[in-house]
Amino acid sequence: MNDMTGGFPVDAAVAANFRLLQDVDVKLTVEIGSTRLTLRELLALGEASVIELDRDANELLDVFVNGTLIGRGEVVTVGDKFGVRLTELVSPDKRTAAK
Repeated sequence: MNDMTGGFPVDAAVAANFRLLQDVDVKLTVEIGSTRLTLRELLALGEASVIELDRDANELLDVFVNGTLIGRGEVVTVGDKFGVRLTELVSPDKRTAAK
């Protein structure tokens, strides 16, 4: 016997639901690193200030969708803009929300 949902096979129902969601906007962000500053250090920053981050220059960047880590990648240029080439995807059971 086939599993049915509303008279449709489960696979067809999932595909129909997915088609409904395909045009929903999501926010994709890329994190190159982070650091902690005191308020005094923050106020002392100027236009030429350099802020050291907690990530090595050769490490992959974290790629988040709506605050959830979905993969990692490397910086590329696309014309005169930056882009990210995904080099690995995080399996759904290992995904975490951004801190």
